Amino acid sequence: MATQIENSNELEYEKIAWGTSLPVPSVQELVRNDTKEVPPRYVQNNDNRPVIIFEPSQESAEIPIINFSLLADGDEDERNKLHLACKEWGFFQILNHGITEEVIQKVKTAVSGFFELPLTEKKKYAMEEDDLHGYGQAFVHSEEQTLEWSDIMFLIIYPLKSRKTIVWPELPGFKEAVEEYSKNVERVRDEILGNMSLLLGLERDRLKEMHGEMKHAVRMNYYPPCPNPDLVLGIGPHSDATSITLLLQDDDVTGLQINHKQKWLPVNPIPNAILVNVGDCLEIWSNGMYKSIEHRAVTNKEKVRISVATNVFPADTTELEPVETMISEQHPSMYKRVKFLDLIKHGMAKTMDGKIFIEYAKYEDNQRP
Repeated sequence: MATQIENSNELEYEKIAWGTSLPVPSVQELVRNDTKEVPPRYVQNNDNRPVIIFEPSQESAEIPIINFSLLADGDEDERNKLHLACKEWGFFQILNHGITEEVIQKVKTAVSGFFELPLTEKKKYAMEEDDLHGYGQAFVHSEEQTLEWSDIMFLIIYPLKSRKTIVWPELPGFKEAVEEYSKNVERVRDEILGNMSLLLGLERDRLKEMHGEMKHAVRMNYYPPCPNPDLVLGIGPHSDATSITLLLQDDDVTGLQINHKQKWLPVNPIPNAILVNVGDCLEIWSNGMYKSIEHRAVTNKEKVRISVATNVFPADTTELEPVETMISEQHPSMYKRVKFLDLIKHGMAKTMDGKIFIEYAKYEDNQRP
């Protein structure tokens, strides 16, 4: 347990002891200083350089859309659509989720307002090297590592004891907007997990209970314009070490790409929709029936892109393994029992690349029980 002092009141919070990350320069400041070329540390090798596609594509239009209102009413057809989305895509967009446009715009304005602060102000909320709360970049382990063209702010929302309040920006309306949005997302989160639980043949509340003391975090992503977007990545290819992630995209700038059938596919934003993806923990619990899909973010030559990701994590002490309803003679367990803390520490010790978390949990062929 770490201790911090604010206004003479002792505040305790749980440090996110998942690994370390080195401090690096703000990409936003590089752009503010009129960078005309991409610094060498940000240039991806040839194999990782993206193909930039901003025009809507037919394949992107095929990404499943779930009517949340019908799902919450127990509609079996909509639940089956959710099953197919998790199984075949690992991503789906949610409409009619009940989060008002006002709540969404407030949180977008709050996040944008934070990133527009002077660097000296943002540095007051900087991450410590051994703690992921706050402003900076994560997964930076060496001076030789290729960096990502983005800055982030990472905040734990729930449980309250895990909040590090001294890195919550003292910006008018920021805390209220983030809390209001998060409370609404919590309702959506629970409904999705409840339906997934039923689809796995479990009691409705079982998946939520399996998290233990669930962590609900918000990662705010800022992607500045880049003079050569074909040389960099905003975030490299990865899957999420979550159970699910709920993403609020930028309505005006396409940047997210998913790896669908070995092809990078842009995810065109739908105004006020929430994009949900299957995380590594759900892949393990479902014994591989639901897949956590690699995704990445590309940049834009002229426009800033901002997104707000809600990450849902199990407790550090939670042990992950396939649920009993997903194991049979025909489908033996594909994953060994692993503690969530060990899983995420393994990934945090490496450059974020591909499915580094899930590979740690997979049985080798000669290891299966």
